[in-house]
Amino acid sequence: QVQLVESGGGLVQPGGSLRLSCEASGTRFSMFSIDRAGWYRQAPGNERELVATITNGERTNYADSVKGRATISRDNARNTVSLQMNSLEPEDTAVYYCYYYRDYDQTTYWGQGTQVTVSS
Repeated sequence: QVQLVESGGGLVQPGGSLRLSCEASGTRFSMFSIDRAGWYRQAPGNERELVATITNGERTNYADSVKGRATISRDNARNTVSLQMNSLEPEDTAVYYCYYYRDYDQTTYWGQGTQVTVSS
């Protein structure tokens, strides 16, 4: 059984920064088998939005709403994907979910979500 555990959410003032992390655990899990990982977010009343993705070749992609303010990275040795967000805005307030996707068996793993609130 593979679990993704997120951390790093919380309350931050506008203009501030935070770093979200997502760590996978489970017997025989290997981050090297994960072809794509990333973060979604969902605010109340809004549709889920893809924030950022990173492939196993470390190609990255960002939503226009966070481009220039977010950096996604992965650490295969630690089974971790991180999202650094700077210059946070109230519009960034949402629950952030990480996911890991594996091509060969089309399996997606999801984190439980972590709340990010940007407010003064």
